[in-house]
Amino acid sequence: MASSKNISALKLRHIRLRKRISGTAERPRLSVHFSGSHIYAQVIDDDKGVTIAGVCTTEKGFSDGGRVSANVETAVRVGKEVASRAVAHNVTKVVFDRGGFLYHGKVKALADAAREAGLNF
Repeated sequence: MASSKNISALKLRHIRLRKRISGTAERPRLSVHFSGSHIYAQVIDDDKGVTIAGVCTTEKGFSDGGRVSANVETAVRVGKEVASRAVAHNVTKVVFDRGGFLYHGKVKALADAAREAGLNF
């Protein structure tokens, strides 16, 4: 492992979380990532190493003719969409992996929207 001087605080938090969180066939992992302008969410079965469902704001349909920004409103749309795609694959129970991001703002909005759309965590 690299020294902590070369790794950002976000990456260190994510490494710490991933020691405890792992997705299984019964409870896959809902992983979220936020770049400066996009939001990514995936439902992953770590035992098999496969992505069951995934959504990102780079897909057609999220832009609506304009520019996409990684804000709370977009996070809500991504949360609802990833939940509906997971439910379509008969996945309702997941483990939430916030990716090292603090649980407020966009992360909380995405998680709440996914819960409302049918995912349990």
